[in-house]
Amino acid sequence: MDAIDIKFFENEIRKFKNSKSRKGMQTGERYFKGDHDILRRKREVIGASGSLEEVENLPNHRIVDNQYRKMVKQKSNYLLGKPFTVNAKNEQYAEVLKDLFNLKFMRDIKRIGQDSLNCGLSWLLVYYDAPNGALRFKRVKAYEICPGWKDADHTVLDYAIRLYEVDGYNENNQPIVIEKVEIYKTDGIYYFELTSGGLVPDKIKKGNYFYRDGKPYNWEKVPLIPFRYNEEEQPLIRNVKSLQDGINLIKSNFENNMDEDVRSTIFVLLNYGGENLGTFRRNLATYGAVKINSSDGMQGDLKTLQIEVNAENYKVILDLLKKALIENAMGYDAKDDRLSGNANQMNILSMYHDIDLDADGMETEYQAAFEELLWFINCHLANTGGGNFENEDVEIIFNRDILISESDVIDNIQKSIGILSTETLIAQHPWVDDVDAELAKLKKQEQEYEPFPNTGGDVNELLDRKI
Repeated sequence: MDAIDIKFFENEIRKFKNSKSRKGMQTGERYFKGDHDILRRKREVIGASGSLEEVENLPNHRIVDNQYRKMVKQKSNYLLGKPFTVNAKNEQYAEVLKDLFNLKFMRDIKRIGQDSLNCGLSWLLVYYDAPNGALRFKRVKAYEICPGWKDADHTVLDYAIRLYEVDGYNENNQPIVIEKVEIYKTDGIYYFELTSGGLVPDKIKKGNYFYRDGKPYNWEKVPLIPFRYNEEEQPLIRNVKSLQDGINLIKSNFENNMDEDVRSTIFVLLNYGGENLGTFRRNLATYGAVKINSSDGMQGDLKTLQIEVNAENYKVILDLLKKALIENAMGYDAKDDRLSGNANQMNILSMYHDIDLDADGMETEYQAAFEELLWFINCHLANTGGGNFENEDVEIIFNRDILISESDVIDNIQKSIGILSTETLIAQHPWVDDVDAELAKLKKQEQEYEPFPNTGGDVNELLDRKI
């Protein structure tokens, strides 16, 4: 890589690190982990100059009610909580894919789903395990990847820059953080360290993607696959941050007002003989009493004005904010009134409407990502003698985790006997996980319990004869 290319990538890294999109990704990840803006809140009052000034003698609760995390978990589990199904007409191909898409891979896809919601998209790196040359997949955070797209629709990668930090030591053996840079292109991977002076080539300046019989090879495409939450690549936090901040603020303010017990009462002092108001507050807090003097013919007195904290006002606003957050996140409320009383299937589907609509868009993006992933898998199989499956049809089915009314479903199945096949009806039954296994059990049951011959004899006689 020449000096001109290195300068170009230094500029791209600088722009990416300061971009609003990357900061939005980091904000989504930060809020998911519970690090909200309320935790850096300061109590301020209007000072003598008329400007806000920080005060330290007032309660300053910083309460995080992480409804955002709840929405991310809800939406990722709804679409990706259950293992997805791989359907392929070619049984050999189906078995190969099931081995690659094992439980570990499905767990990673679920985590990628959370990353997509937090950052707008997440990345899957396709690579080979060095010791045994096995095909592997690695989840990479979106704020570590600066993509260079060939087209405006972001469908083909020209290059990708990965930025990440590792712990190391300087020449004085002091712990430091080292910024690593990997640049992925179709001719291989370039390795750098990012310093104040720019990009410095690492010890391994360039590497190839894989080796066969000792010979280096590279992919025809950059082996990074984007899994998008939506076509705009916008994180979920963009829609709900102000509402989440409002929920935290309401709860924190309520706690502050409850703790300001002295300030819930305004004291009106007449002819007070103390040194100053500070002395008065100290005596009141220490002894629970104050002395009032009478002088110049004026009678001393102490009166109070009560200020009540109305908890109902806070509750109403908090409920409105939580409901607005659920609607803007396109989630659902598990405590919805539609589930009380007559929780039929129509009410359940109505409650799931928003999250189902949003999951449709996310599933479309993920189906496109799996199509790209299958290209790399097919190349791997063709190159390693695993077979040529380039033109094989594969269907990835996401099994959504939706609440159902089992009684309604079973009732509809019973009404469909004689209209639909037994296999179709069993597949729709809520108690069946493996249709083929259930059909085998039914066949075995029919063989073991044959109907008694109609001989007209006594039932007990038939039972004795059967035994």
